[in-house]
Amino acid sequence: TERVVVGVMGVERGLVLAKNFANVPGVEVRYLCDVDSQRLNKAHETFAKSVDYEVKTVADFRKMLDVPELDALVCAAPNHWHAPASILACSAGKHVYVEKPCCHNPREGELLIQAARKHKRCVQMGNQRRSGEKIIEAMGLLHGGRIGNVHYSRSWYAADRGPIGKGTPAEAPPYIDYELWQGPAPRLPFTSNRLHYNWHWVWNYGNGELGNNGIHSIDLSRWGLQVDYPERAVSSGGRYFYDDDQQTADTHVVSFEFGGGRQIVWECLSCNRYGADGTGFGATFHGDKGSLFLNSWGYKIFDEKMKEVTSVDGVDGLRAHIANFINAVRNEDPQLLHSDIEEGHKSTLLCHLGNIAHRTGDSLRCNPENGHVLDNAEAMKLWQREYEPGWEPKV
Repeated sequence: TERVVVGVMGVERGLVLAKNFANVPGVEVRYLCDVDSQRLNKAHETFAKSVDYEVKTVADFRKMLDVPELDALVCAAPNHWHAPASILACSAGKHVYVEKPCCHNPREGELLIQAARKHKRCVQMGNQRRSGEKIIEAMGLLHGGRIGNVHYSRSWYAADRGPIGKGTPAEAPPYIDYELWQGPAPRLPFTSNRLHYNWHWVWNYGNGELGNNGIHSIDLSRWGLQVDYPERAVSSGGRYFYDDDQQTADTHVVSFEFGGGRQIVWECLSCNRYGADGTGFGATFHGDKGSLFLNSWGYKIFDEKMKEVTSVDGVDGLRAHIANFINAVRNEDPQLLHSDIEEGHKSTLLCHLGNIAHRTGDSLRCNPENGHVLDNAEAMKLWQREYEPGWEPKV
């Protein structure tokens, strides 16, 4: 088996990915990278014991990109790093497995597609349900007409997140390179309650629950309905449960209309676990001959009278998703990917449009060719971001 050498950027989620990559025959995870030296050393200690080759630690991921033997970057850093790091990796001739969402804003997604195509690299997003065996089976049934004509899909994510409190300005700890952590993002002072997770709820770095976990279920809805870019996006919701520093909604409903009379609605409950159908995660499809329910890895089919006629359990698709990526890398063929960056971008874009509709309070009309917002300059300002000077992504 042809050897594939991988480097992992960001070792919180990245440690899970490193272990899964290392389990693929012929794959060597030779580099671990993080701006937090304490976390990096701890991850290295754990991971190095599980493999029989040398694993190096790096503070700055760009040093990994300079290594000729490196074949692929796994980007599991915060959202504001996803596209800029992936674009740099493509330019350096590396393939990329990038965690969801694939970009912090829509323009970065477009640039990342350009970079992948220009350098002929395989770029896969970490929406691992695309490789879930039973999910793929369910999609085959759906697309084959098992529940008839489908016009509507509902998807959701529900969690029980507590408050993040009010942060106080502080010195960044000496073991965190806060300058490099911010990277492309315009500078904000270090705050006690933001690292290593609560940046998700701050627009400068994150995309709220919609871009954090919503991407997984909304991706299922888009895949099942076989739609690309919407004609309209609307949002309602807010920060209702706690008075704290979170800028993004904890209760959020977004709706997208597509050509051909098709609609996706996504619901978020960040502070209550009882989502649609009493579950924390899922997507349903409603046709004229029945309905299909997807949970994380399996599915159920109901007839027109709501009687359950099929129930199938599946297994986690992460390992299969990573194996699929490695196979595409070995063949240098992006067409083998289960979630090529263009597909990843289309689903991520729905999350961005939902957030843009939320932040402007406007119902957005969109160009069904590319998702761009029509006749709304305020909304299109949020299509891209300001960058810290010198960090602008370039293809």
